[in-house]
Amino acid sequence: MLIEVIGLDPPCKKCNELLANAKAAVEHLAIEADVIKIWTLSEDTLARFGLLLSPALVIDGMVVAQGKVYKTERIIGLLQG
Repeated sequence: MLIEVIGLDPPCKKCNELLANAKAAVEHLAIEADVIKIWTLSEDTLARFGLLLSPALVIDGMVVAQGKVYKTERIIGLLQG
């Protein structure tokens, strides 16, 4: 599983919070997942998703949130299906 937090560089407070919440959700569920931070304005990110509100949360290639900081519990729910 790949979880991407898309945000500004250098990261803002909200981007860091979403990244920490995503990592906490993965740890809580004890699942194997790569949790990475990518830059919202990189050519690759723009090509894949277009312009997103920051921060954005992507799970296995699907944008599930943008412009919001989901709490750990909400991310756990998304990961569980």
